[in-house]
Amino acid sequence: MASALPVQSASAQTAQTYSFPRHRLRLSQTAASKTPLVLVACGSFSPITYLHLRMFEMAADYVKFNKTEFELLGGYLSPVSDLYKKAGLASSQHRLRMCELAADQTSSWLMVDPWEAIQPEYMPTALVLDHFEHEINNVLGGAERPDGSRVHVRIALLAGADLIQTMSTPGVWSQEDLDHILGRFGTFIVERSGTDIDDALANLQAWKDKIYVIQQLIQNDVSSTKIRLFLRREMSVQYLIPAPVIEYIEQNGLYEEDGASSVDVKGKSKGESSGRESPAIGAPSSSNS
Repeated sequence: MASALPVQSASAQTAQTYSFPRHRLRLSQTAASKTPLVLVACGSFSPITYLHLRMFEMAADYVKFNKTEFELLGGYLSPVSDLYKKAGLASSQHRLRMCELAADQTSSWLMVDPWEAIQPEYMPTALVLDHFEHEINNVLGGAERPDGSRVHVRIALLAGADLIQTMSTPGVWSQEDLDHILGRFGTFIVERSGTDIDDALANLQAWKDKIYVIQQLIQNDVSSTKIRLFLRREMSVQYLIPAPVIEYIEQNGLYEEDGASSVDVKGKSKGESSGRESPAIGAPSSSNS
């Protein structure tokens, strides 16, 4: 069963008040022969889109219908910190809150972990996965099998095909990080139009047994970059991102400036009101960013 412990908002946490979110994490297995699995998606999520959320559902279907060795117990969104300094990056507080709104109102099993976002320095993906390994397997003790015994939970990275493309490009990732991420944890990759995934995988043969490619049966190429462009042009993004996220963006005046970060030197968001109105504003994411 998932924990019934009270939940502290991810966007309200600091390094001093941090607590690992586990309210939707199922730590009891139903299939003793399976390896328990938790998926982690790292990214900017500026803003989170329906594709970010859809990736988790596609991964869940892959695990369920492809006779894999896994039993999926939970999924986490881990937004990058403000120190990533990427154009179009809203403050971590805003991105955490948007992820919370999306996960809480559209999913019954996804959670948002603020640990990476609230760190005082940029955290490489390998260290973020180490964090989940520590919290789930060391602190919580892994998962419980039907016979009462405890078993190690596999932590795996969930990402788009563009990640594998960068991993296969010489000089972009260190060999140590590749071995740490792909060798120790493994990754579930969602195919994306325009990415030659077969060519990318050819350069990653050493870890082929821990790379799981998920076919995108219904093509969706929405990205946070395109959403920001639409917002700057005052175009509708209804049905591209969750409605509560649209409302939050409107209320906080996010993504108004062309190519600019929404984080100032003090880490505060710019703007009070977007001045944009949605015809349905009251109606209800390494990732595409």
